[in-house]
Amino acid sequence: MSKILIVEDESDIADLISMHLTREGHEVSCIGNGLQVLPAAIEQQPELIVLDLMLPGMDGIQVFKRLRADTRTATIPVIILTAKSQVTDKITGLELGADDYLTKPFSPRELYLRISAILRRVKKVTHVSEIQRGRFMLDRKNLKLYLDGTPLDLTTIEFKLLTTLMENDSAVHSRADLLRDVWGYNSDVATRTLDTHIKRLREKLGSAGDHIVTIRGTGFQFQTELAASQPA
Repeated sequence: MSKILIVEDESDIADLISMHLTREGHEVSCIGNGLQVLPAAIEQQPELIVLDLMLPGMDGIQVFKRLRADTRTATIPVIILTAKSQVTDKITGLELGADDYLTKPFSPRELYLRISAILRRVKKVTHVSEIQRGRFMLDRKNLKLYLDGTPLDLTTIEFKLLTTLMENDSAVHSRADLLRDVWGYNSDVATRTLDTHIKRLREKLGSAGDHIVTIRGTGFQFQTELAASQPA
């Protein structure tokens, strides 16, 4: 059983989602105002948040930014719900680090399957406690990265992306493989999003971002030991 927070101001949709997830054995709570989300997430510590982008009080994008900016909620996986007219917001949410999205109207069964896929990936990430590669140490149990012994805050997606690259260091990962392994789906939007996440991950790593190498025309590679021609 997992704790799931539903953020949806349309009560009929919230009730429908809650009914299906409760039937599958999850513990569900619902909120309909954007201003209430961060305090509730801090208090409840859900394992996943389903976040509608059209909310009273504070829109979903601002809510998402607040969740990611607070260390107590930064790593909670988030699925965003959008209307067809909110394509720009959907792209923004994915680029900011949302784990997945669904466009209304959607099937409660599809939402359940996507939630299950994300929860499985999170549990898989935490199965082996640590990955050590040179200057990098990933604490998979607590979803933390240590660079030269100093902790760095990563979003859930950034952590999964780095984990995938580090698990098979020196292997070249195609964009299609990373989209499948990290996000669990493939789309034109996700291709752009992948490049954005790689860019932001490198920025967070500073000079150590050079360990994530772009293989032109193919994808990306994590190099524990940098080639002599590359800056350290």
